[in-house]
Amino acid sequence: MIKISGVIITFNEERNIENCITSLIGVVDEILVVDSYSKDRTKAICEHHNVRFIEQEFLGYIEQKNFALSQATFDYVVSLDGDESLSEQLQKSIINLKTNWKFDGYYCNRFNNFCGQWIKHSDWYPNKKLRVFDRRKAAWKGINPHDEVQLHETSKTGHLKGDILHLTYQSYSEFNQKTEHFSTIAAKSYYDLGKKAPVWKIMFNPFWAFFKSYFLRLGFLDGFNGYVICKQTANITFLKYSKLRELYKAEV
Repeated sequence: MIKISGVIITFNEERNIENCITSLIGVVDEILVVDSYSKDRTKAICEHHNVRFIEQEFLGYIEQKNFALSQATFDYVVSLDGDESLSEQLQKSIINLKTNWKFDGYYCNRFNNFCGQWIKHSDWYPNKKLRVFDRRKAAWKGINPHDEVQLHETSKTGHLKGDILHLTYQSYSEFNQKTEHFSTIAAKSYYDLGKKAPVWKIMFNPFWAFFKSYFLRLGFLDGFNGYVICKQTANITFLKYSKLRELYKAEV
């Protein structure tokens, strides 16, 4: 029977971290939390549950998650954010893996809760994520803040039944603040990679982002919140490229 580490990164997650930890208890053989010096009750809640708790200055989303992987005791990993937890069905699926691990990594569907509503369409469901994997054959990569686990080229993947339950933004103002924050990080990442921001991208990409998520991926079926999500998807695209263009103008 293999042993599994549950790995979580946190910063000011007192609202959600208890759900995250308790969903891993009885599923994994170690719970490791890497925290960026939270200023709320995150540390106290984690210590109450007797998890391994490491404090590390935030290195960037990708870098922080790779650091957390390096600190895990076991090579088989379940990786979560502090506002995520495992559904009961996904808990059972992971427990079954301990005696039947066949692939290098496993995808799970992520079910997102926005302002109290579980979102079933647009780009938000099934929102497939690779979060159960052998760390010897994987690493966090991507472009901050859009990190993702990438397996080695020859790796094989499976899919687990059950959902990662993700408690996203619980107010519209929080959503707006995070959109500003993440678009700034994305613009800087694009700038560092030498990506450009021509006017046509600023005009077309937000339109396409909304059309795809609202119409092609049926975001309208989630009602008003579905519209808000798809509109904000377009907005973050617009802000990302606009801020990227500003960075290039600042060079002159």
